[in-house]
Amino acid sequence: MVDAGDTTRTYDIVATRAGRRVDTTIRRGVVEIAEVTRGGTVVRTARFMANRVLALIEYPAPRPVLPEERPADQKTAEKSAEKSGQKARSADAA
Repeated sequence: MVDAGDTTRTYDIVATRAGRRVDTTIRRGVVEIAEVTRGGTVVRTARFMANRVLALIEYPAPRPVLPEERPADQKTAEKSAEKSGQKARSADAA
């Protein structure tokens, strides 16, 4: 969120593809936010005067849900699906 004189403006800077990240640097009165590839190449950059920046919010990257974090009812549904898949395979083999 940046002060634009009589109003505020909000800018969303997002890593647009898998494997990219957003780096934030603050130096010499300038806030620089850059989208960077895995190899370190800067794809795009946004620069703001530090004294005009009202808020800088960083959200962690979403991560996949691990099997032990799934609700119990979802786990049992997956197990029953696996068992029915195994029975179908053994019937095909016979």
